[in-house]
Formats: sequence, C-alpha cells, structure tokens
Amino acid sequence: MKAFLILEDGTVFEGRSVGSPREVISEIVFNTSMTGYLEVLTDPSYAGQAVVMTYPLIGNYGICYEDMESGRPWPDALIVREFSRRPSNFRSEDTIQNFLFKHDIPGILGIDTRALTKILREKGTMNGCITTKEPCDLQELLLRLRAYQTGKVVEKVTCEAPYVLPGEGKRVALLDLGAKRNIARSLQKRGCQVTVYPAHTPASDILEDHPDGIMLSNGPGDPKECTKIIEEIRKLYDSDLPIFAICLGHQLMALAMGGDTYKMKYGHRGGNHPVRDLSTGRVYISSQNHGYVVDTKSLDPSIAVPAFENVNDGTNEGLLYTGKKIFTVQFHPEACPGPLDSGYLFDRFMNMMEVDQ
Repeated sequence: MKAFLILEDGTVFEGRSVGSPREVISEIVFNTSMTGYLEVLTDPSYAGQAVVMTYPLIGNYGICYEDMESGRPWPDALIVREFSRRPSNFRSEDTIQNFLFKHDIPGILGIDTRALTKILREKGTMNGCITTKEPCDLQELLLRLRAYQTGKVVEKVTCEAPYVLPGEGKRVALLDLGAKRNIARSLQKRGCQVTVYPAHTPASDILEDHPDGIMLSNGPGDPKECTKIIEEIRKLYDSDLPIFAICLGHQLMALAMGGDTYKMKYGHRGGNHPVRDLSTGRVYISSQNHGYVVDTKSLDPSIAVPAFENVNDGTNEGLLYTGKKIFTVQFHPEACPGPLDSGYLFDRFMNMMEVDQ
C-alpha cells in the first residue's frame, strides 16, 4: 500500500505503508543510531514525535522484548529506508513490522531518509503527516501541520501510581517524567531500593518517605510546559538531599532555579555524541535524545556552573549546583541504546548518598 510523508514546508515523500495504516500528524525528528531501534521505539521521550532512522536497514535482528525500555512504544510513527524482511538473531521473538502493527504505530518505508534528514538539518525540525491517502488539498493540510503542537506529553508517559523496586541498599526516589527502565536498573545494580513516583507527585510526599537520594528522569516535550512539576522540583532542591537528574530532569532543575531553555534547530538523537567533562577535559561518547537545551548564560554561577559540554556544537550537557549535592546531565548515562562510557555517573551519585546528610 502506498503511503505519503508530507512536511510542513510542502515537501512530499512517497513510500510504502507498514504497521498501522492510520493517518498521523507529528513532529518529525531523526535518530542516527545504527542499532537499538527497539529501545528507541520504547523510549517515552519520543512521545509526540515521529522518528526517522538514518541508518538504511532497520529490523535486521528482530524484536527482543527483554530489551524494551518501557511497556509499549511511544513514537507516533517510524520512518525508514528499508525494513529487514527476515530478522536473524537467536533472541528474536518478533519482526519490527508485526510489532508496529500490534501497537497501532504507523510506519513508512522506502523513503529517501538521507534526503529527508538533510532537509531537517538545513531547515530544522518540522511537523509532518504520514497518510495512505494521496494529498488532495495540500494547503489545508499544511495549515494543520503548522498548527500542530506536541502539548503536555509528560502526563501521557508517567506511571499512574508509586511502586517499589527491591534493593537492600540506599533508598532512591525516582521521579518518573518518562523514565527509561535502565535508569532504575542502573540503580538496582548498585544495590538501591528504588521507589518510582508519578511526575506530578508533590515534593512533600517524596520527602515524607525519607529517601537517601532523588533521581529526576528523562522525558518528552517542552520543559517549560511542566510548570507544576518545576515548582515541586524547587522544593526538592531546597531539601538538601543528593539529586541526580537526566535529560528532561536536567532541564527542569535548571528552570526551577531561574534558568532558561530553548529549542534546538534539530536536536541531538543518537548513540555517538561526544561530551567533554569540563573538570578533567576528558571526552565521553554518549547516548542522547533531546530537542531542548539549557541556556547556561541564564544561570547565576552562584547557583550552578557548567559541568559538561557537547564537543560538536558547544551546547550544555550538564550542570553542577554550587554548594549542593546536585548534578545534572543532558545525555543518557544509562544508555540503552548507546555506549556505557558515562555509567560512572551513577557511582558518583552513590558516593554522594554515602556522605552523612
């Protein structure tokens, strides 16, 4: 079945439909990872977005359900050059085509993803529509595309109620803004008992449970939409507990302390982004997935100072909060997919919790 991708600048790509045939309007973003497509699909940070995989062949090792980073896929759609018809992997339990169909996720294949990515890099991230209907009233559709907004998507991806993951060591409160499973697993591997809280949990409820430390997770959307969450994070900051924040959590902590964020031209999404530790000069290869970034010029150095920077474009990749046991990073030290270079940051968080409060 034919399918079409129409961008808000009027560009039309023709391909073939796979997965769900339903029509969808979404923000079109690209990911440069060569592997890890299942982890990308099940990363809640992609809620409200359609993902272009720049690597030309996707699905060659099938679907391994154990590798899912949440209970379901979150992107609105998947855009690829070619799907593997016969996955080869002893762990494979399904094909990516069946996975998309079962979860009602539209896909389109046969697209020139290199040309599409060049458009997104040159003109910036834009909205698009994936449909199996030939566009007849293009101008009306373009008006709809330009009006589309992802909205408040954190509410869609967070857990419904608190739950506890067992451990015999430090007690960590994880605020679920759209958390990937490997954040909690990384803490459990270090012996932590992890209590996961919904995104809109009042700070007082978390503090009443007397955690040894607090994690703020990754998540989707514009951080400035999370006004009530930002208010509660300010209260967590005032608690003097050790805090480690990743991605959206990093941005929300900065906003809570008077900083600012802005939308990037096309964001960072992939498993090969170099970041520099400003305290040592050492460079780590990181997994990233974000379209917004903290403006370090907006932060008072008496509150926070840059700790990491992106080697490619110089944007902020982490902050160290002055006089506090708080550090935050824009990249994903838990990886999945991606390199494990920066996993040591979880050990840094553990050391912070070892110090008497």
